[in-house]
Amino acid sequence: MHAGTDAAGLEALVGSIRAWGTELGFDALSIADVDLSRAEAGLLAWLAQGYHGDMDYMANHGLRRARPAELVPGTVRAIVARMPYLSAAGPHDWRAHELARLDDPATAVVSLYARGRDYHKVLRNRLQQLASRIEAAIGPFGYRVFTDSAPVMEVALAAQGGLGWRGKHTLLLDRDGGSMFFLGEILVDVPFPADAPEPGHCGNCRRCIDICPTQAILEPYRIDARRCISYLTIEHKGAIPEALRAPMGNRVYGCDDCQLACPWNKFAHRATLPDFDVRNGLDAPDMAELFGWTQAQFNQRLEGSPIRRIGHERWLRNLAVGLGNSLRAAVASGDTALATRIRAALGARQAEASPLVREHIDWALAQAPAN
Repeated sequence: MHAGTDAAGLEALVGSIRAWGTELGFDALSIADVDLSRAEAGLLAWLAQGYHGDMDYMANHGLRRARPAELVPGTVRAIVARMPYLSAAGPHDWRAHELARLDDPATAVVSLYARGRDYHKVLRNRLQQLASRIEAAIGPFGYRVFTDSAPVMEVALAAQGGLGWRGKHTLLLDRDGGSMFFLGEILVDVPFPADAPEPGHCGNCRRCIDICPTQAILEPYRIDARRCISYLTIEHKGAIPEALRAPMGNRVYGCDDCQLACPWNKFAHRATLPDFDVRNGLDAPDMAELFGWTQAQFNQRLEGSPIRRIGHERWLRNLAVGLGNSLRAAVASGDTALATRIRAALGARQAEASPLVREHIDWALAQAPAN
């Protein structure tokens, strides 16, 4: 047994861990039991339907995702923490502001979480600091830090630990903090007293389902990732299915629609760390300008950004679709200047583009052929 890890000592230590978490920028932290057996059937059914699409890693690890103790032997609890990412400098009515931008054909929409620094590094570093503080208090113990970096059912763990409940869009929701936050975990071999799960509070609401541009939320709590714009623009490596291009609109990296529609997000917390401040003007970027970035510019300007991992080619593929939708909208509204600029941006890359990007450029130009 570790020093000070009798029942009373563990209770006191959990109080300290919560305080340390707050100091490190987490707005909530819970202790979860790691028995996720109730989630296994749903995971297997989802994989059997092929809803994971190209995300082979989801199937490769199978039920290990629901069995943290198999992933890290000796694990008995998970310390689950969340960190808000909504920019502190954003407008007060940020949901209305973001929804309005979906109707602006001149700008590209990048998911809110991806406008600042890569969260993987930020959370992993902070969780490691938290683990080091625990180690200083009780001596060496078995643990492993994760943040969207291993086969762990993060939302299921967080819900089990009472950090919120799984919404109908499958994201974690909290009555006091909405869903605009990242999750990270420390799997530990210390039997901390576990927090109780939080019951769901979605009721009859289905706003997240109704607003989804591609109807990716097939029913409450079930998503076909192959239709999800976040999946298509980030995880999917090939051509974007033609039937799903128009619904993408000007969303070029991720999609926040289901979160923008959620009433609980009126309580979303603002980021307290400067890491999540907007970089490169990604809160209102000019779409044609982004499409003009060379690979060197893409790598340099998005250094430290989660966007960089998709690579320049997929970035251009996404933008080409966005430009095609913007071209159609510009012509329909009679904005000939914008239409001309979009055609010029697309045409400048057409000859030298890779086959993947050229296919999407050709589609984009066909949305409103020049006379």
